[in-house]
Amino acid sequence: MLFREIIVGPIKSRRLGCSLGVNLLHQEAKICTFDCIYCECGLNFKAESHQPTPQEVHDALEKRLKEMQAKGEEIDVITFAGNGEPTTHAHFAEIVDDCIALRDKYMPNAKLSVLSNATMLWKKDVVEALKKIDNNILKLDSAIESTARIINQPQQSFYTVAKAIEGMMQFDHKCVIQTMFLRGSFKGLKVDNTTPEEIDAWVEAVKKVMPRQVQLYSIDRKTPVDTLVKVEGGELEVIARRIKDLGIETIVTY
Repeated sequence: MLFREIIVGPIKSRRLGCSLGVNLLHQEAKICTFDCIYCECGLNFKAESHQPTPQEVHDALEKRLKEMQAKGEEIDVITFAGNGEPTTHAHFAEIVDDCIALRDKYMPNAKLSVLSNATMLWKKDVVEALKKIDNNILKLDSAIESTARIINQPQQSFYTVAKAIEGMMQFDHKCVIQTMFLRGSFKGLKVDNTTPEEIDAWVEAVKKVMPRQVQLYSIDRKTPVDTLVKVEGGELEVIARRIKDLGIETIVTY
């Protein structure tokens, strides 16, 4: 399920409400610093990267917001997501500033969100831009390196879970951690980030970051790997209790 335009929607998001999507990446292929085996956009394509210019993003977003304002339509959130990792855009920080200005002009009640896999938190300009976002949502599917490498298939040689967690700690407890729980297999390897060992390590990682919110969910759409199994709501609620007991707001979606 690829995002074929710069501006997508608005669509009903399970976690964010009525969301207008902003795709900063290729419109015909998924190109990402992760290659998650559950990604609704499919697996990465071997294609030349193409990123819309800041002006193209500005024009597309302003056009859609003007149309919606004229019709009296409201949205809950403007979300940077799309066909890959949005923070890899060469002008991400500039685009964030511009989108904040457009939001303030046309949809002042809407929040800004970013769905990020936390692979670019080594870049100062990305971190500073994310600090301006209302919902800085960062991916942490496992705190155990071997499991994360199976589930997320990181494409950067320098990526480690430890570095990602360290990066999240830069946001002074104001970020959101989002975790996909699943089971199954991939290329003959067992996949399960719900074991006691996994959950204990994940809870410890959350305690280090102490985000303002944690979002738990499982598979809801078709995945590119067909050997994955959804974790049901009751089990997600049990996992969530560990985080709620830390005093952290926790959202379970199923």
